[in-house]
Amino acid sequence: MSYQTIVFDNRDGIARLTLNRPERLNSFNTQMHGEVREALAGLPASDARVLVITGAGRGFCAGQDLNDRAVAPGEAPPDLAASIEQHYKPLVLSLRALPMPVIAAVNGVAAGAGANLALACDVVIAARSAVFVQAFARLGLVPDSGGTWSLPRLVGTARAIGLAFLGDKLAASDAAAWGLIWRCVEDAEFPQVIEDLARHFAAAPTRGLARTKQAIYEGLGRTLAEQLDIERDYQGELGRSADYAEGVAAFGAKRTPRFTGR
Repeated sequence: MSYQTIVFDNRDGIARLTLNRPERLNSFNTQMHGEVREALAGLPASDARVLVITGAGRGFCAGQDLNDRAVAPGEAPPDLAASIEQHYKPLVLSLRALPMPVIAAVNGVAAGAGANLALACDVVIAARSAVFVQAFARLGLVPDSGGTWSLPRLVGTARAIGLAFLGDKLAASDAAAWGLIWRCVEDAEFPQVIEDLARHFAAAPTRGLARTKQAIYEGLGRTLAEQLDIERDYQGELGRSADYAEGVAAFGAKRTPRFTGR
């Protein structure tokens, strides 16, 4: 399918979604929202076993394209709540619900909703030159796209408040040191690190990873006893899967398992 604001490819078990408005640092407009939504909608029924999200050019995503919200003097301002309900909320929830690992390959600036889009992914790897910016305070807004939920859980309340109140740039190396992201890698190594991780997940036991993802995210709202019940139920389900049988057989034969994701 032909897209105008993204590049989407799905082959060999790896789906790749590139935000493709480099002249605007890949900021979101209405068309990009629609194209991303359409690309993600078909993934659960496809043969993809991992999704990689990145940006074209020198940026990952600068959040919302404010030009898309410009109004003439005297006109009513845009309804930001409606935009979140229609676009950003379903985007974040769809990424968290995908039954496969989602990698954010942060190749450059990730600002505003773009930063929180990255944090909605499962594994965030950033090039050393990348930065994360909670730019909302500069516009008199609250961090959206899950920012107020993810930031304190990832880095604690003190750092979350500092990032949200000040809107300062956070270097990728500091983001990794704080636990905001998984890894910061040198720019020259970045493409190969992303490729290697994508191929690893494309050959991994996808069903087990999907349940692990679900258990961790949903477990944030459960008691320990409730979570132990979930682990029991998921282990019972996965213990009957083809991948578990293959993993046990490969262990016994001292060979590399050949997982199918089922």
